[in-house]
Amino acid sequence: MKRPLLLLAVSAMMPVAVRAVDMRCDVCRQDNTAIPVSGRTVTGERPPVAERLFTSKAVEEKIRRIKAQLTNRKLAEMFENCFPNTLDTTVHFRKDADGTPDTFVYTGDIPAMWLRDSGAQVWPYVALAAEDIQLKELIAGVIRRQLRSIILDPYANAFNDGPTGGEWQSDFTDMRPEVHERKWEIDSLCYPIRLAYEYWKRTGDDSIFRSGEWQQAMALIVQTFRQQQRKDDKKGPYRFLRRTDRALDTLNNAGWGAPVSGCGLIVSSFRPSDDSTTLQYLVPSNFFAVTSLRKAAEILTEVNGDAALAGECRSLADEVETALKRHATYEHPEFGTIYAYEVDGFGNRMLMDDANVPSLLSMAYLGDVDMNDPVYRNTRSFVWSQSNPYFFKGKAGEGIGGPHVGYDMAWPMSLMMRAFTSTDDEEIRASLRMLLDTDAGTGFMHESFNVDNPADFTRPWFAWQNTLFGELIIHLVDSGKLELLNTL
Repeated sequence: MKRPLLLLAVSAMMPVAVRAVDMRCDVCRQDNTAIPVSGRTVTGERPPVAERLFTSKAVEEKIRRIKAQLTNRKLAEMFENCFPNTLDTTVHFRKDADGTPDTFVYTGDIPAMWLRDSGAQVWPYVALAAEDIQLKELIAGVIRRQLRSIILDPYANAFNDGPTGGEWQSDFTDMRPEVHERKWEIDSLCYPIRLAYEYWKRTGDDSIFRSGEWQQAMALIVQTFRQQQRKDDKKGPYRFLRRTDRALDTLNNAGWGAPVSGCGLIVSSFRPSDDSTTLQYLVPSNFFAVTSLRKAAEILTEVNGDAALAGECRSLADEVETALKRHATYEHPEFGTIYAYEVDGFGNRMLMDDANVPSLLSMAYLGDVDMNDPVYRNTRSFVWSQSNPYFFKGKAGEGIGGPHVGYDMAWPMSLMMRAFTSTDDEEIRASLRMLLDTDAGTGFMHESFNVDNPADFTRPWFAWQNTLFGELIIHLVDSGKLELLNTL
């Protein structure tokens, strides 16, 4: 995620504190004004129909059906606010001159498109795409935009809507005006594959794989992953430096990052939080790479008949999986065998978890590990405990945060991941109650909240967290948890 734009239109009935952060520290500016959404300011309700950027009949019907089943009024209203937030406020759908769908997706309060965020933001709508041709085209447009972005620069995490440049053009890396930010993160190349694969399975539409851009992007992904295994060239071709007063916003060792062993794992210079890694083999992202490569191989085989590139994907996935089995675990004195968050292949391990997905907690949600895998279960217990340095617990709530926002700031995303990956009704109920109780009366999710004071929060307009909350509620209804939801 990006550095929060810490702004809010505050109701006279409900004073809300907005967390102050140094303006220079990351990817957006804070100007201390209300955030415009299609000509209005963010408040605790959806934009009027005429001001929504995109309306889907299938999504609106889904909202109607779910709301009708929910007896908790606040839950029902937050679901209606949050689930369509990506469509209401962040998607810019158009068609090229040849009629090809093209969709640019803002992350929320920053007018740029992150490969990770955009893939996650529209993910919950894929299940409805077969029911709504316009929604189907919009999602196809997101995938095509992602593929073109990867072809433009597979090392970039975020892109502009055209060659508009921006404040990070001065970063010491191979910047170009179409790139908003160039932080190398494994998951940036995984989310587009995850989205494309699910779209294909749900709709049966394989046209997005037949333009040539799909195979070109997949070849670049394999090439980039191979380069970042750093077997022969321990530094690799990617380098990043930024003039900043924030330690995790740049890379050490003159921009190359910490040394790695070349053990078969893939370097991720930055985490999904856009903070730099400490040890550059980021374990949950390597797990994500394994499943993503296998999905790509399936499409390349069944749609494209490209046995050679599919074979490269499978071979690389097998190699990374073998390296994870050898290097990714740690024998914890209290929790038993757990997954480390980061390793370097030399035997060093970073024991923690960050709220951003992929995380250790979210690996079962993403389908990268089985939810009943004993090492994952041990890891899950570890990350939701005081043994995780970024687990925070206070008077108002608890959850996992990270150095991106800092001490005592838990991310609602971690509570959602806890609920998604739980088989314990009381654990799910507790997570949901905290999500409802920590919205600061806004009716929306935020990037993070202070565990002692939910009115102290970051990012009042963060579409991924909003849409993810809606996805969670649908998941629980579909999983037979309606009674649980109605007893909150």
